[in-house]
Amino acid sequence: QVQLVESGGGLVQPGGSLRLSCVASGFTFSSARMNWFRQAPGKEREWVADINSTGARTLYAESVKGRFTISRDNAKNTVYLQMNSLKPDDTAVYYCNAERIGEYGRDYWGKGTLVTVSP
Repeated sequence: QVQLVESGGGLVQPGGSLRLSCVASGFTFSSARMNWFRQAPGKEREWVADINSTGARTLYAESVKGRFTISRDNAKNTVYLQMNSLKPDDTAVYYCNAERIGEYGRDYWGKGTLVTVSP
């Protein structure tokens, strides 16, 4: 069974940093494209960052480019999101996504971890 478990969220001051982790199981992580999404209250889920299976290619939403870094450790079945220079607008529940997994090409999601950026 596919499982994605996010951790690392919490309360941080503007300008601060957090590192989120997502531990994956139940599929071949090293073959999977992974993403981070986020969702603020009352808003649609927003794509944040993408990383290919090897970690060689990354993409970012314009809103986080230059501040966030997605990375992965395939030996640990873990994808990370390093978030620096955090802003109040970064406040959201952050979700790990495994893209197009298995025979049916389903996306899988973690339950999310809350990041709150506030003085």
